[in-house]
Amino acid sequence: MSEPSKRPDSSERHEAIDVSDFVYAATGARVRRLTMPDGSHWFPAVDVCKELGYTTPRKALTDHVPEGHRESLETVTGSHCLSIPAGREWRRDLQLIDLQGLIFLVQACTKPSCAPFKQWVAEVIETVQRDGSYTLEEAEVQPVEPGAPIAYAMPEQVAEAIVRLEAHNLQLDEELAHGQRKSIELRGETLALHREMLATQKATLAVQQAMVRAMERIADRLDALVPNPPPPGGNVTVLPTTASVLADWRQRLSVTADVWAVAVVIAPVLVEKGELCEPLESIAARTGLSVHRVNECLRLLRKHACIRSRGGAEDGAPVYVLNQS
Repeated sequence: MSEPSKRPDSSERHEAIDVSDFVYAATGARVRRLTMPDGSHWFPAVDVCKELGYTTPRKALTDHVPEGHRESLETVTGSHCLSIPAGREWRRDLQLIDLQGLIFLVQACTKPSCAPFKQWVAEVIETVQRDGSYTLEEAEVQPVEPGAPIAYAMPEQVAEAIVRLEAHNLQLDEELAHGQRKSIELRGETLALHREMLATQKATLAVQQAMVRAMERIADRLDALVPNPPPPGGNVTVLPTTASVLADWRQRLSVTADVWAVAVVIAPVLVEKGELCEPLESIAARTGLSVHRVNECLRLLRKHACIRSRGGAEDGAPVYVLNQS
């Protein structure tokens, strides 16, 4: 096994594989990361467990990650005299794991997407056991800047995992874009439907307004036909006629020839003058009846509420008026 070279300081340190690509290939997701001044990386355990399918992060850490590879956020930042990152998601008691702790969780994960990364780890161990070391191949294109570190080619399994994940993410993006287009189309159709409904409502309102105007014109014409309409809630007063009075009396009592003769004489007077103020003798002379019979006929009309007495005149003649109900 070759002798380890002197560890460079943080200003000279260069990662052979970018840590973001490394973690992405291992977990299948872009995970939050804190990079310390010494170059070490720490990851929220809850993020890693979520992406790897662990339902209970605390149990996953206890079962698979040694204590030396997990710490709280406050301890990790405090050891480097750093403040805790801003944001509600970065709590003081948030559990973090280092890169080795993340690999421990990946190795214990049963998700099929972790298989290529786990196969690469197994290949690295086999190569170290067989050859004493594991070396990444140098990239075909190297940086041209003076003093730039050597660029290495990404291991085939790691590259395949990243390509597969990116293709899956592109597919998800296409499905999301398709869903968004459908949503926009549905919103457009809904907006068009609302516009049609609004146009229908406007047309209905126009018809209703036209009906109201037509009813107003009809009411105006009716008002012209009835010069003095009755007050609201009042009764319509219909002026009696001789014919209507005689028809009403015929319904009220059994009319005999004598009663009808008296009725025909007094009805026009009651309608025109509003009262009957004639001596019985005058009515008797006009009907050809006796005074006594005229008096009996008037009494019968009063009994059946056809007329009613309203005292007497100065000459002593009785006064009668219509008994209107």
